[in-house]
Amino acid sequence: MKNAANIPLVTTIRERCRTCYTCVRECPAKAIRIAVGQAEVVAERCIGCGNCVRVCTQHAKRVLDATAEVAAMMAAGVPVAAIVAPSFPAEFAECDYARFVGMLRALGFSSVHEVAFGADLVADRYARLLEQNAGRRYIATTCPAIIAFVEYYHPDVTDALAPIVSPMVAEARVVKRLLGDHVRVVFIGPCIAKKGERASSNLPPAVDTAMTFAELRGMLARRDITPENIEPSDFDEPHGGAGALFPIRRGLLQAAGIKEDLADGRVVSVAGRSDFVEAVREFESGNLDADLLEVLACTGCINGPGIVNDMPIFRRRSLVGAYAQARLSHLDWERWRSDVASFADLDLSRQFTANDQRLPTPSPDEIGQILRRLGKSNAQDELNCGTCGYDTCRDHAVAILKGLAEDEMCLPHVIEQLRRTITELAESDDRLAETREALIHSEKLASMGQLAAGVAHELNNPLGVVLMYAHLLRDEHGDAPQLREDLDVITEQADRCKKIVASLLNFARQSKVERNATKVRDLIERALRGAPVPGGVTVETACHDELEAMLDAEQMLQVLTNLFTNAYGAMPHGGTLTIRAIRKDHHVTLEVTDTGIGIPMAIRERIFDPFFTTKEIGMGTGLGLAVTYGIIKMHNGTITVKSNDDPSMGPTGTTFAMALPA
Repeated sequence: MKNAANIPLVTTIRERCRTCYTCVRECPAKAIRIAVGQAEVVAERCIGCGNCVRVCTQHAKRVLDATAEVAAMMAAGVPVAAIVAPSFPAEFAECDYARFVGMLRALGFSSVHEVAFGADLVADRYARLLEQNAGRRYIATTCPAIIAFVEYYHPDVTDALAPIVSPMVAEARVVKRLLGDHVRVVFIGPCIAKKGERASSNLPPAVDTAMTFAELRGMLARRDITPENIEPSDFDEPHGGAGALFPIRRGLLQAAGIKEDLADGRVVSVAGRSDFVEAVREFESGNLDADLLEVLACTGCINGPGIVNDMPIFRRRSLVGAYAQARLSHLDWERWRSDVASFADLDLSRQFTANDQRLPTPSPDEIGQILRRLGKSNAQDELNCGTCGYDTCRDHAVAILKGLAEDEMCLPHVIEQLRRTITELAESDDRLAETREALIHSEKLASMGQLAAGVAHELNNPLGVVLMYAHLLRDEHGDAPQLREDLDVITEQADRCKKIVASLLNFARQSKVERNATKVRDLIERALRGAPVPGGVTVETACHDELEAMLDAEQMLQVLTNLFTNAYGAMPHGGTLTIRAIRKDHHVTLEVTDTGIGIPMAIRERIFDPFFTTKEIGMGTGLGLAVTYGIIKMHNGTITVKSNDDPSMGPTGTTFAMALPA
């Protein structure tokens, strides 16, 4: 509901709003729009019930504040009358009514009046209405939130709204008649919707502004007005009677002498968020066939959103009941009847205007599309858990289509998305770790390659000289057996050094990869011929004859030869060498598996490091796997190793797996 100035009654303090959707769940009009995770009150749909204010634990809802307006009225020097809702005992339990009235006078109000008297007049009008219009059905209009709910969301039954003003408006008209139209009237009560009602275009001006008990407490605190530092005072006449029971459910019925007979169901009393919504819906459909539907948006005005104390609701009810009983026991009934009679001609009628805020209902196909987007492809997927603030998944889907909700409000959907994201992040993290490891290894290989190239070039020439002179000496003195034997050792070791230098140069070279379509089986057979199988080792191959990959055949031949040689060395007592090649997606995976002794875990991360070897001195340079790694990377492939060296964990052995572009 909006007031005449088109100012929303409730707004959101965005920095306090959390994505809990409690306000969505508690809003009977579904007037909360969620945008970018923030709850926004849609003013033109809001009925002013204040449920969102009451349930927000983050205090993220701000109510339209009238205290500055009231202070300005008092400062203007005109009489300002306070009309107090009969629910005040439920808020100001710390003092008796006389001290409460005294605080209002100390605050600056020129007169203080009980809305209970206006409620007495309204109750009388309801009794007459039902008596004079037998057979017609009415919805009571004492609660402005209910009026707005009917006008906005059940406009077809707007004509069923009882054409009688609320007790607030009735009391304001009483005050204006008694004191004159120049008197400013301020309503004080527990209700936010009253702020909208007092400015309704269907009501002649009577109430100048409305403030809640919470706002009143703020004004009293700023002026340091307490029950102890004021003079007690009584309400200005006329005093109220049974209208003091209006804040309690069925209070209207008791004050009007209307009996709610459960047997005939002609009068039905309903209160509370979910009950009033269902009651109005059934009233419109005709399933609730009652002459009078007394309905309150709250569970009685004793639980209105403008009440700030934390007393239990039945304690509040007890306080209001005790006050009403005490006032009625001392009421001058003759004077009261005279006062009621003197206002019998007071116009307490009003009109209502349908203001349809219903949004078009989407088609089943549109709803189904949204549900599928939320991962709900069938009825079993619709959990209807309510965490989004809507009763069902379909209600949520409709709200999304109407622009009031977001996909992210669905907790199961968000959890599933989060699970997928975590899985994808884990996979991405693994790939990043592998890439980082590969980059570190590549940097290491590049540095070692530069060093190896420099060392190899520096050693190559001196080694050539040593070999040349060793051969010359052997040719000249070959007839001396001891000398020839020494020269043979020199020649043999120098040749070995030449091979090491050749390996260094091979490792350090910046070769280009010349890819050609290569049959993988032919490559395996060439490698097996170049690395003869030792005795006791069995070779098994599994490769389709037509399987091809884009490879540099000569370089990959070196890779396979290195792997086969290492596999043979790992099986000194025989075993099985298995070579498999398969195509998967856009890659050819080549696996070389042996049943040897396995690679210990402690050294597994170092096997591709240059010059790292587990072989005895003189049996290897430690460059074979480093060269292998470099060639695979130049092919834009990957190489991984799995190994087991613990017989208690299963068969020992090692598998090198290479994934190469197909």
